[in-house]
Amino acid sequence: MEIKIRSIKFDATEKLQAFVEKKVAKLEKSYEDIKSAEVQLKVVKPATAMNKEVSLSVAVTGTTLFVDRICDTFEEGVDQCVDAMKVQLVKFKEKQRSR
Repeated sequence: MEIKIRSIKFDATEKLQAFVEKKVAKLEKSYEDIKSAEVQLKVVKPATAMNKEVSLSVAVTGTTLFVDRICDTFEEGVDQCVDAMKVQLVKFKEKQRSR
């Protein structure tokens, strides 16, 4: 699986990028046929609370699944996005099996 990380309006640290890659790589346990994942990290309004936006899109066979969250920290946002994406991937996998 190819993981692409884009940081908008700031430079992501290597530590943050490693964290994101580690968390997103775990999605393959939920669904094996993930082609690619794109994580978009964005600072919405600097100097306010709840200003970190994390978007996660995962390309699977035939479609793209998408989740986004706004949180206080990027780590929290990535955790929430990955958890929500796991649910979507399990539902998608069940639909594929029932066909």
